[in-house]
Amino acid sequence: MAERYSSFRRGGRRWLWQRLTAAFLVVVLAFHFFLLHFVHHADEVTFAMSQGRMQELTYFSLMILFLLTATFHGVNGVYNALVNQGISGTQKTATKVVLGAASVVLIVQGVRTALAWAGGVPI
Repeated sequence: MAERYSSFRRGGRRWLWQRLTAAFLVVVLAFHFFLLHFVHHADEVTFAMSQGRMQELTYFSLMILFLLTATFHGVNGVYNALVNQGISGTQKTATKVVLGAASVVLIVQGVRTALAWAGGVPI
């Protein structure tokens, strides 16, 4: 019996986006850990990052970009892993619906959290 793989396994646009989002997430997390471990004693950096407008716009924008990238990367990876396991057409549709709903919930809650952390509205 021949194995059937999604276009993700053979390469293509989704494969490229999956790799690009992975690289972006690694760079952002590396930068975050660098700041967390090496710059956490620098009061000037803490003061500069806590300034109202910079904190609200920059932090919120980066948080949302990270949230969207992580959500796409995770949902696309889970979906393609399931497709590569050989799920049927009905199961593919159900998987898309469940993952789509989970994505919406993650993004809505993530935006609310980013707003709260950036000094916007409370959670």
